[in-house]
Amino acid sequence: MTEDFYCDEVLNGKTQVHKVLETENVLAYYHTKPFYPVHIVAIPKKHISSLLTLEEEDTELFLELFGVIKQVAAMVTQEHGACRVLTNLGNYQDSKHLHWHITFGNPLRSPSFPVEPC
Repeated sequence: MTEDFYCDEVLNGKTQVHKVLETENVLAYYHTKPFYPVHIVAIPKKHISSLLTLEEEDTELFLELFGVIKQVAAMVTQEHGACRVLTNLGNYQDSKHLHWHITFGNPLRSPSFPVEPC
């Protein structure tokens, strides 16, 4: 996988995706290799490598992104009664592009990184 699957594959059209919601600056779509029965990814169309690298000038984009995440989470919650919203950082982040997962259900497979017990 490339360092930035979202820019290299999704946003340039190399990998076709099933869109859930799209705005001028944000795309939400069904994960191409889901870990959950419902697994949607929300990404900014501008490259931002991580939540930790957001800059002050990204504030409006971040608000737009969270607006999309909120809408998608509401749709999933309305349909299934619950959902999870999460992002990964550091070694847990496979693709170095800010992205959020909106999921529902039990995992379909194990993650590729070790998970510490709670």
